Amino acid sequence: MDTEYYQSPAGVLEITADERALVAVRFCADNRSYVPSGNPVIRQAVAQLSEYFAGKRRTFDLPLYACGTAFQEKVWEALLHVPYGETLSYAELARAVRHPEACRAVGNANGRNAIAIIIPCHRVIASDGTLGGYAYGPDRKKWLLDLEKRYK
Repeated sequence: MDTEYYQSPAGVLEITADERALVAVRFCADNRSYVPSGNPVIRQAVAQLSEYFAGKRRTFDLPLYACGTAFQEKVWEALLHVPYGETLSYAELARAVRHPEACRAVGNANGRNAIAIIIPCHRVIASDGTLGGYAYGPDRKKWLLDLEKRYK
């Protein structure tokens, strides 16, 4: 397993992958130094994330390994289908995974997503249109949503 740090416009991202798939993309403290691992999956992720932040990429084409419960994986798969620059509510996501009564469980699964941005959990908002929660804070969530609206 290899880990690299990427200084994105939204903050430092810790990117972890094995030789076959991306395992995690997480925001972390800004005091991390970049040390290239040479991992081709991470190189590909950094290139695609750079294009995303520049407004030139709307979807990602990376091998992913998101490990969770069957329910969490179902939620994360559904997130991959939320279009760039659009949002949906936790209730809409619960209906999309055919568990309309499971809004709280959907929110918990969303919060456990280890592959931020690539699996776009930032696109899920509260039913009343407010941002709702985000593992990396509401300011970062708003920043990502504003970026996508700007380039949509």
